[in-house]
Amino acid sequence: MEQQKLPNTTVSLVLAIVAFVGCCCFGIGGVIPAGVALYLANKDKKKYEENPELYSNYKQANTARTVAIIALVISSVWLIYTAVNFFFLGGVEAYETAIEQFQVEMERQQSMQSE
Repeated sequence: MEQQKLPNTTVSLVLAIVAFVGCCCFGIGGVIPAGVALYLANKDKKKYEENPELYSNYKQANTARTVAIIALVISSVWLIYTAVNFFFLGGVEAYETAIEQFQVEMERQQSMQSE
């Protein structure tokens, strides 16, 4: 019998890589693709465990699962960190006030240097 490829391996690998890049470059942007990639990789893992001799690309599915888990953990930690900062520091109003204070301080520093 000819070995087949697991059906969701390529999609889960691509989503896991997108999630990893998203969480590393954009913070919380990797939670959804990582979750979907993990779901698809786990689905393939169950299929492989039912008939291991039938499928040939289990290593790729396992790699996708590992990358998805890492991306999901990093994205989740960043999401929690962002939510805690947002809620405990006062939300949008506190953020805008902090930015305004930073800009005023930068202008003050620049005016002191130019004198």
